[in-house]
This record gives sequence, C-alpha cells and structure tokens, in this order.
Amino acid sequence: MKTFVAKKEDCRPEWYLLDARDKVLGRLATRVATLLMGKHRPSYTPHVDSGDHVVVVNASGIRVTGNKYDEKLYRRHSFYPGGLKTRTYRQVVERFPTRPLEMAVKRMLPKNKLQAKRIVRLHVYAGPAHQHQAQKLTAVE
Repeated sequence: MKTFVAKKEDCRPEWYLLDARDKVLGRLATRVATLLMGKHRPSYTPHVDSGDHVVVVNASGIRVTGNKYDEKLYRRHSFYPGGLKTRTYRQVVERFPTRPLEMAVKRMLPKNKLQAKRIVRLHVYAGPAHQHQAQKLTAVE
C-alpha cells in the first residue's frame, strides 16, 4: 500500500464565506486557520499548500469572552530602547475592526514558508458587503 502525497497541481482552491457576527474570536480563528491550511480535506499534506480562500464578513461583530475587551493586550516593539507599544483589544477594534481576527488567524498558522501564502487568501470585511460575489462562495457555519 502506497502513501498518498498531494501535489500542488491536484489542489483546487475553493472559496468559503463565514459570518463572524456574535462568534467568539478564538473559535472562529481556529476554523478559519483550518480552512486556510486545508486540514479539512482528506488529501491534506503538511508541506503542500492545499488550502482554500476564506471570506469573513461582519468582523466588527466578533465577541470576546470574559474581561478580554479591556484586559487583552496587543504588544509590538520598534527594537529601540523603550519602544514597546501596548494597546488593549478595545483600542485596536476602535481603530481597525478587522485586525484582531487577522492577527489571531496569522498566529495560528504554522510559522513556515507557507504562512505568507496562506494569509493572503484570507479576506476580512468589517461589514456585510464584500467584493467576491463572482467567486461562487460556499457558506460555512
């Protein structure tokens, strides 16, 4: 019996639509990361980019549990002394409503050469309108 290894030519990317209204941030991010990696397919191969395109609408309606709205921190550093910048979840959402989901999904993807290719296939929109009607989107719960 031979082991099946997927080839890039065999993988046909599909388009999925997810509605983020009243969904928990972490649970939605894991679902999106799974679709981007292609782990939902029986022909999943870790070193082959066999994932799909994911369109997420209503990202401004994502929920977070507990006190994360005011206590969850996003940190970045400029690599200069005293260059640590810290923002709360509330501050990030007010300025960029799609950013928390994008960051959560990117951090859930494997840190390898395929990460950049996979994150490009993520399309996040704050409202219900999107520009991907031509790609026959499959709605995912």
